Amino acid sequence: MWKRSKKPPGELVKALTDAIEIPERKKDSKNIEKHLEKASEQVNKYLAQMRIMLYGDDQSDADPAQVAELIDAAVAAELPLFLVRDMGKVGFEARKDISAVLTSMLRKERQTRPPPLATYLYRREDVMQTLLDGYSSPDLALTCGAILREMLRSETLCGRFLESMPRVQRLFDLSELSNFDIASDAFATLRDLLTRHKQLVSTFLQREYDAFFDASQGVPSYTKLLLSENYVTRRQSVKLLGEILLDRINFNTMSRYIADPGNLKRMMNLLRDSSKNIQFEAFHVFKVFVANPNKPSEVVDILRRNRTKLIQYLEQFQNDKDDPQFEEEKGIIIDSIAQLPPFEHPQQQQQQQPPPQ
Repeated sequence: MWKRSKKPPGELVKALTDAIEIPERKKDSKNIEKHLEKASEQVNKYLAQMRIMLYGDDQSDADPAQVAELIDAAVAAELPLFLVRDMGKVGFEARKDISAVLTSMLRKERQTRPPPLATYLYRREDVMQTLLDGYSSPDLALTCGAILREMLRSETLCGRFLESMPRVQRLFDLSELSNFDIASDAFATLRDLLTRHKQLVSTFLQREYDAFFDASQGVPSYTKLLLSENYVTRRQSVKLLGEILLDRINFNTMSRYIADPGNLKRMMNLLRDSSKNIQFEAFHVFKVFVANPNKPSEVVDILRRNRTKLIQYLEQFQNDKDDPQFEEEKGIIIDSIAQLPPFEHPQQQQQQQPPPQ
């Protein structure tokens, strides 16, 4: 099975495509089980040979000319679509080979302009959607996630994914699943989506700000991840939010986020989370609200109203942490809050106003 294929790339692609189609062609046959067994053997064999053609073996490295020919033949035959669509019909080893084949093709064509596979996948948007839907199956989720993340390394395909807010919202939902492995993998995909191609993401966040951060009940959003009952999801989402907001390219998104008093209240609650790790990550978002020189009056009022409690809390906040930079930042934030003028209730302000003449 693992020996180098004697078939040229085009014939290998055709042989694999024919093997994948055997179950459909023979579905009415009396010997369907025999045909399925034969198809499975052939699919495994040709995938393994294709993997060697892409990666090389102990005897020789992959031949770049053969690799290029293989990618072109696979695209012409729409093999990526067949492999992704029928992944649930093959065994574990074959699924691993499908992942290895598709991810290797995407990596090896990055220096090719235009990249044939990425161009094909941009056009066949259903491949991306099929991979996203694959998260619904525990047997397929991690394989689909690995292929999807490799696709997102392409700026073109990342942009394609971000064209659909429902696709992004689907990752929000998946990141809160009770299945730890699937939820973690989905969040890893979300993280790659939001950090690899910064200009694309900056434009996306400004365009979809309301939908992305929508805090209303029942709507999948990043805010829901911040409030998740899943500890890992909550911690990862707070940390990622800090990275996004503190990246200079997202200045417009940060300015809008820290002008919202509701967001400040959420961060203050997260500062008091039972997990010290979440508290620490929340502090790095909270400090942006305090350090903002153009704080809206509603944000200033919240800080002034809670000034005494905030200062008392921050003075004792994670004092066991050996981090000089954190201690310096904490001191600056405490001083900034202390220097705010006293909060005056609106009724007190009215009483202090001089009577009309």
